[in-house]
Amino acid sequence: MRERVDDTSTGKGPALNAVWSLVIPLKPLSVAKSRLAAAAGADRPRLALAFAQDTVAAALACAAVRDVVVVTDDPLAGAELAALGARIVADRPAAGLNAALAHGARAVRGVRAGAAVAAMNADLPALRPAELLRVLDNAAAFPRAFLADAAGIGTTLLSAAPDVELSPAFGGPSRARHSASGAVEITLRDVDSVRRDVDTAADLREALLLGLGPYTGRYGAGLRAGPPAVRPEAR
Repeated sequence: MRERVDDTSTGKGPALNAVWSLVIPLKPLSVAKSRLAAAAGADRPRLALAFAQDTVAAALACAAVRDVVVVTDDPLAGAELAALGARIVADRPAAGLNAALAHGARAVRGVRAGAAVAAMNADLPALRPAELLRVLDNAAAFPRAFLADAAGIGTTLLSAAPDVELSPAFGGPSRARHSASGAVEITLRDVDSVRRDVDTAADLREALLLGLGPYTGRYGAGLRAGPPAVRPEAR
């Protein structure tokens, strides 16, 4: 098994010709981010959508990303994310998260057989394209690679080179599962925005400190005031 990678480069070099297709799963907004209910109240579905919008927009702005596929059955989320430039693929709700990711990867390779594919969380509201570029450039050295979340327990990104199965094992302590599956852990410094997924109010405060994207940023005043006042001005 290959050793972990620890790259200290700036990530300002040339991209890998935008070869990556990202697969991003998103639950129906009515049930997404349930652990934020106390902090967000009735705005929880809108906040979940804002997370996804910031994630997709930042991913599409990354020089290494060719396209983004969002696996979802939520009609509002599908329409909003398609407007940003994502391709929407219908979910298979009963099959679960990892089946949805594998389904999305097959949809990518059904169009472009030689695609390098990466699965990424939809709840990265502070995601920065330059940091994602560094992660993907680093991942390109391995058949499969992954990035652990900020807590060091889960996974925020899993990559697979062309002709390599993604084999996702997201959920709970997925860092250990992905490592056991033979994927190489990427240990880059200063890619906090790619690690900072948001499940709880504490996570959201950490993302706020990193700097929220424009969609989640609409909630910024409420978030700084603390829960539960997170309602933005009407559009």
